[in-house]
Amino acid sequence: MSEQPPTSPFSEPDFSGVENEPDTGAALEEPTALEEGAPSGEPDGNARAGGSAAAVLEHVATAIVDEKESVVVESKQVRGQLRLYLHVAPGDMGRIIGRRGRTAQAVRTLVRAAAAAEGQDVFVDIVD
Repeated sequence: MSEQPPTSPFSEPDFSGVENEPDTGAALEEPTALEEGAPSGEPDGNARAGGSAAAVLEHVATAIVDEKESVVVESKQVRGQLRLYLHVAPGDMGRIIGRRGRTAQAVRTLVRAAAAAEGQDVFVDIVD
């Protein structure tokens, strides 16, 4: 019986008997900015104005209200400013506005931050 030299945790492992799969190089390719969904400076043909801001508004409002199917977000450009109109069920108006308007103000702040990431100015109006 032959003795093998003791291995140290810092020594290189021995992979001499291991077969490797052929390397296709696919793992080395880095995604481009368009594949990652980063803005390219040109608007996408399917994108609506303030798309991420409207998506954030819809997502947050849907999480707050009880009647999720009644959440509707409309967007309009008015004098160079994006205006988002949030429609919710009458029973959910109190939930979306919150005590002393704090929930509504927090939602507006989140949506403004999402719009600022796209270089836009946005106004959120909660309509009944």
